[in-house]
Amino acid sequence: MHLFEIINVLVVSGIKRLKRPFRTNEDRRAMGWPFVGRACWAGKLFWKASALLNGVDGETRLILFFVLVKIGLNLLALIHFGLQRDELLYITLGDHPAWGYKEAGPLIAFFSRLTNLLFPDALFAPRLFSTAFSALLVFYTGRITLELGGSKFALTLACLAVLLSPGFEASGYLFEPVVFDQFWWTISIYVLIRYLKTSRTGYLYQLGFVLGIGLLTKASIGFFAVAILAALIVPGKAYLFYKKHFLYAIVIMLVIIFPNVVWQISHRLPLFTQMKDLRSQQLVRITPVYFALQQLLIHGAAVIIWLLGLYFLAISPFMLRFRFLALTYLFSFLIFMSLHGKDYYMLGAYPMLFAAGGVFIERKFKNFLPGRIGAILLLLIPNLVLLPLFLPVFSLDATKAIFQDLTAEFPCLAFEGRWDDNQLHPVPQNYGTMIGWDELAAKVYYAYAALPQARRKRTVIMADNYGEASSLHVYGKQLHLPEVISLSSSFSLWAPGRINADYIILVTNRHHEPGSGHKSGAEGYSKIGEIKNPLAVEQGTGIYLLTKPGRGFYSRYSQACSSARSR
Repeated sequence: MHLFEIINVLVVSGIKRLKRPFRTNEDRRAMGWPFVGRACWAGKLFWKASALLNGVDGETRLILFFVLVKIGLNLLALIHFGLQRDELLYITLGDHPAWGYKEAGPLIAFFSRLTNLLFPDALFAPRLFSTAFSALLVFYTGRITLELGGSKFALTLACLAVLLSPGFEASGYLFEPVVFDQFWWTISIYVLIRYLKTSRTGYLYQLGFVLGIGLLTKASIGFFAVAILAALIVPGKAYLFYKKHFLYAIVIMLVIIFPNVVWQISHRLPLFTQMKDLRSQQLVRITPVYFALQQLLIHGAAVIIWLLGLYFLAISPFMLRFRFLALTYLFSFLIFMSLHGKDYYMLGAYPMLFAAGGVFIERKFKNFLPGRIGAILLLLIPNLVLLPLFLPVFSLDATKAIFQDLTAEFPCLAFEGRWDDNQLHPVPQNYGTMIGWDELAAKVYYAYAALPQARRKRTVIMADNYGEASSLHVYGKQLHLPEVISLSSSFSLWAPGRINADYIILVTNRHHEPGSGHKSGAEGYSKIGEIKNPLAVEQGTGIYLLTKPGRGFYSRYSQACSSARSR
């Protein structure tokens, strides 16, 4: 019950450090502080929060300790490398409030809008929401462990598994729907367990609320809900579906998602169009074998915990009334495997397995201290070694050095440096997507500022993809750039149907350099800059100046805009 007070202490203190503009990498480094110094700062915050733990029972105190560790790790990683490509998009959505978007539900835009209004100059403030929900994920993993019959050792294993899993590390600090989705999955399992143990109808209403909010976050929780329903039917709990309170819970869920459903229908169901495009362009390459292998690898050494948890739930008489959890996982696995899902789509299903695995190991090593110590070390050491590859707690230079040392010592880790271009790079690709965006915005600003004042009034800025467009929107607000125009992703929803300008600053990536369609009819065409940082995913993205493009260009734009909005 003291969790929210503790998070408030840490978040408010964190905001004080973040409520400043970060314009360039040099600015961030100058305004940053060394790793050891920031670790001391986090320790000071922990000390402040510890005063709130008086009177809390031992198990809850232990859970809150791991919650604080999670918050501390996220705060240490908060401002390294810059914002990630997708984060920039979700921050941009906050400036265009609506009941739906092409790539996400409206909840993340609400969070973005809130931080944009309260802390307009703190570019990294939205990550505080991710930090809070990551902390809540750890908290409810611990609560599920207690509900399954675990004690302090089981809590330690389960919470450490969530803390140190590479999958949760890589997603838990980014301002993306993934971390919120993981939390809704976990809290839905918790309230369902509580209902089955207490028969209090209030938990059913909470479940309806959680699923509704979850669907406003990410559609994947809908598949998880289907897996839960199927899992409850198999062990003979179908009687739950005939209770009027269950129907009321469904009504609550439907009321919550109704505005988004109306938005989807009015915009020709872009969610299904996006899923179709994603399946044909990316997911089709994910085979069932690859998906299964990734589920074994995504948690590192914690794979042992969740495998034992799944076995315990499926086999042990002690877990008979919770057997539906094993079935829920298996049905979810089959659903996402058949849909060629990405590895992280199922992350929300693992906290309950970590909880069960902790209980299993606790029972097996009840009176065997060396076994308990060995289990913790087996979980702790490998994942701590891998931590800098997934959570940016160190500077860019330090991360590069660590990655070089790790790949030299363990060549099997070299695959982490292989990007989509099939080339090996000095850092993992997830870090490469955080580099170069402020450089792009600065160079576009210099190009725009170099134009005479009279020309600027007749100039528009256009970007090829949502990463480029989002970076120009987010960083461009501080540089007072005009609003960028793009037809990529949700940008097409608010792009003008027609444009009429004498000058166009065009940003396009190296794989789509402007062709004859851009050049034909234009009085002038020249390349005026590009992203040069070799660690950036979009290294080579060019900035071009088109002078008086001509009617053909504007006609093609209008047609492309109409087509993009209809998808």
